[in-house]
Amino acid sequence: MQFLAYVLFVAGIVAADQFTKYLTVANIALYEDIPFIPGLLQLTYVQNTGAAFSSFEGQQWLFALIFVFFTGLVLWEYFKKPMGFTTLERWCIAAIYGGGLGNMIDRVRMGYVVDMIETTFIEFPVFNVADCFITCGCILMMIHLVLFNKEFWKDEKKK
Repeated sequence: MQFLAYVLFVAGIVAADQFTKYLTVANIALYEDIPFIPGLLQLTYVQNTGAAFSSFEGQQWLFALIFVFFTGLVLWEYFKKPMGFTTLERWCIAAIYGGGLGNMIDRVRMGYVVDMIETTFIEFPVFNVADCFITCGCILMMIHLVLFNKEFWKDEKKK
């Protein structure tokens, strides 16, 4: 039953991500800036053919390979060999996976990822809803693994 909850969470992330990207493409011209929260955020439609900070531009095959590998690891961990993740950490993995799937859909469908959220208070690359879930999922998972899940780091060979 819990697996279904994770699947629905991932589906919700993908739906929210794809909906915001649809609205962006339908309503904002490429590279157009629209103030959203003055002094904080603006909407800017950008087509990103790379990953974070436009790294690995044009390497769509690499992103697909990494995503397929990650999918295999997630399924293996959930169904075959649990790795000692807590429920919160599994939700974090689902958030990361949902964000990755949202961006992978763009890559396969269009050859680039639609980004639209730009910070105006600091110099930072334009990002999207999927990126938010990936980043927040990673940060929360690392914090939880380091501070609260000491069992995860124990080596069974030391017994």
